[in-house]
Amino acid sequence: MLVNIVNFSKDELKVAVEEIGEKTFRAQQIWSWIYNHGVKDFDRMSNISIETRKKLASKFKIERLQASTTQKSADGTIKWLLKLEDGHEIETVYIPEEDRGTLCISSQVGCILNCRFCHTGTQRLVRNLTAGEIVQQVLLARDHLNEWPSTQEKRLISNIVLMGMGEPLYNYDNVSKALKIIMDDDGIAISRRKITLSTTGIIPYIKLCAKDLRVNLALSLHAATNDLRTQLVPINKKYPLEELMPVCRAYQDESSSRRITFEYVMLKNVNDSLQDAKNLVELIKGIDCIVNLIPFNPWPGAPYECSDDEQIKIFANYINKSGHYAPIRTPRGQDILAACGQLKSASIKMRLQKQEELVE
Repeated sequence: MLVNIVNFSKDELKVAVEEIGEKTFRAQQIWSWIYNHGVKDFDRMSNISIETRKKLASKFKIERLQASTTQKSADGTIKWLLKLEDGHEIETVYIPEEDRGTLCISSQVGCILNCRFCHTGTQRLVRNLTAGEIVQQVLLARDHLNEWPSTQEKRLISNIVLMGMGEPLYNYDNVSKALKIIMDDDGIAISRRKITLSTTGIIPYIKLCAKDLRVNLALSLHAATNDLRTQLVPINKKYPLEELMPVCRAYQDESSSRRITFEYVMLKNVNDSLQDAKNLVELIKGIDCIVNLIPFNPWPGAPYECSDDEQIKIFANYINKSGHYAPIRTPRGQDILAACGQLKSASIKMRLQKQEELVE
């Protein structure tokens, strides 16, 4: 069986090349062809001998995920339903903006966390994605947008966010490996300052991420008291706010990161009162942060409604007057269920034994 070379780190690729009797410098050439030029066929690697190309093709493949469906929103957002080798499916979303293009990628099939307002959370976790499956989402999007080589000056995909399906920190090893491939200067070369990892707050891995990856951190906060946050984000029971917030404060110092982003979905008559805003300001006191206010994106059977526009403005004004920046996110891709909290693939739902253990 051919091994997918896209799942290799740079060091692993060097070892694989040596094992077939080639010099390690071949690994650098192959790496550049795959991640700088986007080739999917060894025959296109023109600075490698025909004999070596045949040897590579006999052992390895350069795999891409296949798009089961591609949907384009009226606002230009693109959503791909991507089929994995085992038949399961994930979703990846590209969001074009005036000053950037953001690719929202998934880290798991389904999600373990069951956040009450999130459509993805209604799909049980099936499995973690491999590093290669995470990287392939970027490669496929670049194929679709005709964005090769990666050295071109104006990139359509300038930013990466791990805000798709899954909790990335519960798949840390594969996420870390994938992001190091994506950040590598000899290939895709997206700077760590252009990558944001969104988490519900898995404390041990936030600490590891600060030392290992040092990408931007976005914390799915959504409430400023433990009682309400546990209701909305059940993992809060394991990692409560009094333990989580000091870790967020430390993340910036440890990682040399820019401001932390706190994600806050606006739910009508649930977490959008002026008192909620006051509680939030008190909670984030002393943290250099952005509070990203997200109007709730509805999905079929959702148990919540979006806060009224006027109430969102009142909430935002209070946060802004406190000295923090609280932009109101403009929903994108709602007509194709590609907006924040709406992703949910057609994958088969499977329960894993670890599921309940992680949140108890």
